[in-house]
Amino acid sequence: MKAAVIYQPGGTENLILEDRQLPVAISDWVLVKVKAFGLNRSEVMTRKGLSPNVSFPRVLGIECVGEVAHDPAGKFEPGQKVAAFMGGMGREFDGSYAEFALLPGALLYPFESHLSWEQLGAIPEMFQTVYGSLHLALKIQKGETLLIRGGTSSIGMLSTQLAKNCGLTVLATTRKAEKKELLLNNGVDHVLIDDGYLEEKLKAIYPEGVDKVLELVGTATLKDSLRCTAPGGAVCMTGMLAEQWSMADFSPMDAIPSTVQLTIYDSGQVRVDQQSFQQFIREVEAGMVKLNISRTFSLSEISAAHQFMESNSAGGKIVVLTEA
Repeated sequence: MKAAVIYQPGGTENLILEDRQLPVAISDWVLVKVKAFGLNRSEVMTRKGLSPNVSFPRVLGIECVGEVAHDPAGKFEPGQKVAAFMGGMGREFDGSYAEFALLPGALLYPFESHLSWEQLGAIPEMFQTVYGSLHLALKIQKGETLLIRGGTSSIGMLSTQLAKNCGLTVLATTRKAEKKELLLNNGVDHVLIDDGYLEEKLKAIYPEGVDKVLELVGTATLKDSLRCTAPGGAVCMTGMLAEQWSMADFSPMDAIPSTVQLTIYDSGQVRVDQQSFQQFIREVEAGMVKLNISRTFSLSEISAAHQFMESNSAGGKIVVLTEA
């Protein structure tokens, strides 16, 4: 099989496409024929050597969709469509940047769909992260105001749609004024140009602050996002577009306004249930949700795909197909 392997952390040129032996499925591990996978910012960080406890060489990739090739335990049928979600993929063991992946059966969700592999490849982590952040962490409610910091990311774009479908007023940010129309066309009510300091701009619209904040930029803007939140509101830090794991001089009593809650969503710790995943696919099929797919690459173009993600010009999910 073909696989993109990284032997030492570094630039995109360190992703090397090579021939490898097909993995052998044993015990509770399932051999999956990978059809497509979405690119994730965390994979860029792992490639650069910024993810802790990752050993090399490694095949990256924290998600995929495909078909079951072999399951020794007999839980899955050959040819059955499955999606794989994190749980150590591409970090503790080899992930989805390959034509086949050997994955723990516990990470797989079977599903049914007539969507293309390109569309399906965009869904797993994008859906799980958005649903988990909005419903499990922030517990959004109809009538609330929501600030999405990092609105043009794939997570931000889908979060806007799901929040609007639930009856929320959505504010979203971009660093580039030319992307304002992209956000408005996606359903955003108020677009804010983000220079790192939003509090004054936001409170000119909502003097008390917003009810909920989905923080996708990360530690670089977290303190400011907390100040944008109304008393009794909540901030969920989900993304790290700024590629910083930690923040210096964090004093909770100073940084967190009184009665404002701070939480995170990490799909590696808490997973969305299979039924909600299948329901989301049905909503996409019915046209209730539009998948914002920015661009599709082949597996042989994985280095170019990483370069495109780092250019911050995507405006949607980047999908890689294993077959041309």
